[in-house]
Amino acid sequence: RLFINAAVCEGCGDCSVKSNCLSVLPKETALGRKRQIDQSACNKDFSCANGFCPSFVTVLGGQLKKPAGVGSDSQQAFEPLPEPVLPSLDRPWNTVVTGVGGTGVLTITALVAMAAHIEGKGCATMNQTGLAQKFGSVVSHVRVSSRQEDIMAVRISAGEADLLLGCDLVVTSTYDAMGKVAQGRTRAVVNDTEVPTAAFVLDPDAVFPTHAMKDKIETEVGAEGTHFINSTRVATALLGDSIAGNLFLLGFAWQQGLVPVSAAALEQAIELNGVAVDFNKQAFLWGRRCAHQPQAVMAAAGLDGKAPAPPTLDEVIADREGRLEDYQNKRYAERYRDFVQRVRDADPRAAEPDSLTAAVARQLFRLMAYKDEYEVARLYSHGEFRRQLEAQFEGDFELRFNLAPPVMSKRDPATGELRKREFGPWIMSAFSWLARLRGLRGTRLDIFGYTEERRHERADIADYRHTLELALDNLDPDNYDIARELAGLPATVRGFGHVKARNRAQWKLRSDRLVQRLRGVLPAEPVQFVDAA
Repeated sequence: RLFINAAVCEGCGDCSVKSNCLSVLPKETALGRKRQIDQSACNKDFSCANGFCPSFVTVLGGQLKKPAGVGSDSQQAFEPLPEPVLPSLDRPWNTVVTGVGGTGVLTITALVAMAAHIEGKGCATMNQTGLAQKFGSVVSHVRVSSRQEDIMAVRISAGEADLLLGCDLVVTSTYDAMGKVAQGRTRAVVNDTEVPTAAFVLDPDAVFPTHAMKDKIETEVGAEGTHFINSTRVATALLGDSIAGNLFLLGFAWQQGLVPVSAAALEQAIELNGVAVDFNKQAFLWGRRCAHQPQAVMAAAGLDGKAPAPPTLDEVIADREGRLEDYQNKRYAERYRDFVQRVRDADPRAAEPDSLTAAVARQLFRLMAYKDEYEVARLYSHGEFRRQLEAQFEGDFELRFNLAPPVMSKRDPATGELRKREFGPWIMSAFSWLARLRGLRGTRLDIFGYTEERRHERADIADYRHTLELALDNLDPDNYDIARELAGLPATVRGFGHVKARNRAQWKLRSDRLVQRLRGVLPAEPVQFVDAA
């Protein structure tokens, strides 16, 4: 398997470009968006490791770690589950199941159909899969009735869905699904996990339109008939595999009396399916529990459901100052603090969350903490990497590191880019030794500092400070947004080697235009403020 060291990752997205894989997920951190591997969905072709980044680690042997705290002792804390009143089937009960290929959407449809067959009920299904290879959209129709002859057509007509079981938010909000619902009739149970789309592959800063899609579903179904739950996250926390999310969602809907077959029949269908029987039964059971005792299930999963409060400006500055002291030394951190304070003193809107000062506090740190050889070595050897690795894997495993050290790597004759190669576990000892030499950074003894890439990174800091000094000298209410955009531009300068060089060129072009606008040389144009952490 592959594992991404999030501390080393720059969130540049080159791994997604190289692999075109949606199993490379965004990971939001205190330092901005990084990347992580969805171990449950990964097809193990390892092409993402071709991204020009030293954060990819190959894990050989061992296995994914099973979640702790969900054994028999934790299950004793739950109340006996009441039996809900199931649909009466005076008329056929129509269910639309939406999701993406490769996650078990068709399995949900098949289980409901088999359960209906076991109980001697009528059933008809239709799967609109289209290009439903892995991650392709899937919309399934399931109709269940008391007698088979009561079902006159397989397709569910417009506005006649009784249940919308949304296993994926994007597919659920499409016309194919929304055209089947109706306020007052349809009930919706939707997984609101943010699953990346092709837009994320092309744009590392793509924003997932969660609120817009949820608003659309609530508008079509009605807020009182719609229930959103992050079934992927909860089921993964409980059972260690995101594939459990869909059966968890089915269990949640069943406990609300929205599935017209018995739990016993569904469990028998799971047994007949013969795949991960105990695991799937547990996923269904946890979904039922979540519908009945949501807070207890969240506690068992270690999730409180509350988003952390955004840090204050003082907290951001103190955090980055501490990180820079670890990065180099106290004097280096004081240089950061002093310049940010200078900007703060001149900023009339410093107290606002998206102020010029807030942008400088984040982006000056990003430039000053450039990830050279010493820093990459420190981020691998300071202990947090090993703790994160052992939180995800267990057993006897060995590590391989996918790196392209500039002084040791050859260039591809076709692209001119450095070639990555694999290093064995011995490299961890080298990391530990190299991290202790970070005091050489920027001195005459810094052999890495003579490379073109490191010279550019040091120049980036000087250029950024110079540009901000110019902005402060000319700061007024009319050009405040221009100065703020200038301050936030380094958020796009991510990656390593040629990837970072390409992003730097775009930064310089945009920065030059903004400076000319600041001086009144160019006319005004829409501001494109970007300030990732």
